[in-house]
Amino acid sequence: MHGEFKVPKGKLVVVDLEVDGDALRDVRLTGDFFLYPDEALEPLTASLEGASAGEEEATYEQLISEAVPEGAELLGFSPRAIAVAVVRAQRQGATEVTDA
Repeated sequence: MHGEFKVPKGKLVVVDLEVDGDALRDVRLTGDFFLYPDEALEPLTASLEGASAGEEEATYEQLISEAVPEGAELLGFSPRAIAVAVVRAQRQGATEVTDA
């Protein structure tokens, strides 16, 4: 599943993930944002790994916010932007496309 969120006057946040049962798996966070130090990316994605699927943005935002390492800088994006992309990814995955 693939979700994107373009932060107004900010950067693009992209989340790719799988849903296994009712849990998020294989979460990958990319985009054109800046994150210092680079090692801060791992705790952000780890915070979502195994999280319940189908949650509201606020739930994911809280998980991500709590995982931001002390001193890390998120430039051009926020935990909320990641949460929006996570929800969008799940909505995209739930949408069945058919030819009319």
